[in-house]
Amino acid sequence: MELFIELLIAIVFGISIGTITGIIPGIHINLVVTLLIGFSASLLHYITPIVLCIFIIALAITHIFLDFIPSIFLGAPEESTTLSVLPGHRYILAGNGLMAVKLALIGSFFGLFGASILMYPLIKFIALLYPIIKNYMLFFLLFIIGSMIIQNTRKVWAIIVFILAGIAGFLVFNIPNVREPLFPLLTGLFGTATLLISLNEKNIIPQQWDTETIAIERKVIWKALISGQCSAVFVSLFPGVSPAIAAIFGMQLTKNIGDHGYMMLQGCINSAGFLLSIGTVYAIQKARNGAVVGIQQLLGIITLQEVFLFALASLITAALAVPLTLFFARIFCTIINKVNYKKLVIAILCFIVLLTIIISSWIGILILITTTAIGMIPGIVKVTRTQAMGCLLLPTIVYYILT
Repeated sequence: MELFIELLIAIVFGISIGTITGIIPGIHINLVVTLLIGFSASLLHYITPIVLCIFIIALAITHIFLDFIPSIFLGAPEESTTLSVLPGHRYILAGNGLMAVKLALIGSFFGLFGASILMYPLIKFIALLYPIIKNYMLFFLLFIIGSMIIQNTRKVWAIIVFILAGIAGFLVFNIPNVREPLFPLLTGLFGTATLLISLNEKNIIPQQWDTETIAIERKVIWKALISGQCSAVFVSLFPGVSPAIAAIFGMQLTKNIGDHGYMMLQGCINSAGFLLSIGTVYAIQKARNGAVVGIQQLLGIITLQEVFLFALASLITAALAVPLTLFFARIFCTIINKVNYKKLVIAILCFIVLLTIIISSWIGILILITTTAIGMIPGIVKVTRTQAMGCLLLPTIVYYILT
């Protein structure tokens, strides 16, 4: 009974900290986990490792759910929500920002639920699949890139954008002593670039509506959730395959699911990918996620019983995180349409610059300026902005070639 109460307290504290990291752009859960591991030697005198792990689980799940709010409303993405900025911006301008959050929550919750239900067979499947396909990951990535480029009518420009973003990503990851390099890299390519282009348009943020129902075909829901689960397996299996990269793969599996389907797909991949990463540690003893690395460091060897305990803690956290996310999303909705759009964009841009200085110093500003310039090219030459995912895909390809 005492352990049960400790676990519940850990979930409450994890949700509290995850709410802060999820709402405030630039604060990543890996930072909190790193600090926790740093103090773990002292904490373990008073708290058992399993309680600390449950705290990390609750923190991570809550962060995943609430992180859609700044990415949709403020255009400040993290690695997992990068591509959701683009449809999210369209939802905001149509008065449907809250709808976008709801769709992402549907995908996140049912992605987590599906991963929990399928955890045992997926663990067996991952253990069998990984030795077979680990040597073919390079071809898998090249297939994704080819599919991305083929979708564009201006294929030469698509290739140029991909290469420029890829070179930028490769250089950024190899600059020494840059804290959180992904923040200025992804924010420039997908956040500030989109915001700067929107300044030239006569956009007015309309009243944001709280719709009771969302018109979406049942077929689209199933396609988004099933492809999300499949894509999440690759996130949990392979280093360098982020949720954003997996979302590109998911879009190749499910053609024409629209913005509604995409928001669900992204949410599903984020939550299911995290939970399956825990199963992957048990199945092949390899961690693919910063938070999961922290769990592995605390426990050493993770048992099957602990995997199921973490899945249960994830579901409890998700059940609490859904209403919490909707609460804060509604607050954003009531505020965002009361300000001048251009002034809001300029304020967000200034906030991003300030965050970049705080997080990544002056080198981060140089990265932000460079990637913003590259990120504006797709909007000017009219190619899909997913080509800018070359910032992650090209370095990942180089990694697999060299290893």
